[in-house]
Amino acid sequence: MEHADLIVIGAGQSGLATAALAPRHGFARVLVLESAEEPGGAWPRYYDSLTLFSPARYSSLPGMRFPGDPDRYPRRDEVVDYLRAYAERLPASIRTSTTVASAIRQDNVWRVRSEDGREFTAPAVIAATGDYGTPFSPDIQGHPGFGGRVLHAADYRSPGAFAGQRVIVAGGGNSAIRIAAELGPVADTTLATRRPIGWTPQKPLGRDLHWWLKYTRVDIAPIRRLLAKVPVSVIDDGHYRAALDGHGVDRRDMFSRFTTGGVLWADGPRRTSTRSSSPPATAPCSAT
Repeated sequence: MEHADLIVIGAGQSGLATAALAPRHGFARVLVLESAEEPGGAWPRYYDSLTLFSPARYSSLPGMRFPGDPDRYPRRDEVVDYLRAYAERLPASIRTSTTVASAIRQDNVWRVRSEDGREFTAPAVIAATGDYGTPFSPDIQGHPGFGGRVLHAADYRSPGAFAGQRVIVAGGGNSAIRIAAELGPVADTTLATRRPIGWTPQKPLGRDLHWWLKYTRVDIAPIRRLLAKVPVSVIDDGHYRAALDGHGVDRRDMFSRFTTGGVLWADGPRRTSTRSSSPPATAPCSAT
């Protein structure tokens, strides 16, 4: 059994940042438990072309600047490299390949057990696992009888596997838009959303949106309840909107149900595969 002052579950950016700041709050011995084979959380498993929509200057964790041009938008692999380097500098012990099975508080002590039977104890535990490992996919009528593939954005990697197929991307957030934009050149792609896409300029008046949020102090204003009611908006410098238009990616209102050979649109006829005689439709469902 291993004892610590604080156990952090998850070695993604939240868990690593927590471990970095913990000594300032009296936690001398910090233990980080990570289910993956290396620190970095879900970042190594995101789709290949993922690029941050926040500049590098706003992507640093406590105590270590994100390297390179501060105004560029880092790609996935740059973030992975940064998190690896950050983990190496931490004043904490990191146990990878350690999936937590239970955490029980007894006599003012947390007892954490991993799936392989190891036990760890600490007076405090912080869960920083996120929800990437349990992505939500809506329960849409007709799904069990659908003849194609249905996958979440968490399972999407690159467009090559969808070449020549008809694809429906369900969702209107940043991930859905970017996936649809790169599928457009290789597949007959439709974007299905519950409301029209909301576009937010990435650089209003020549400055990145995050600069404006910090300059106006909106990023720390107590308006969370109001923001929760604001529709999902896509941050774009014009590139993704042009890509959707240029490659004929059409947007339609969300379909009402699956059929064996495609989907049934609420505003029109069924849509089935026309480019491929393999499974009739493929629908990466992207969380918004």
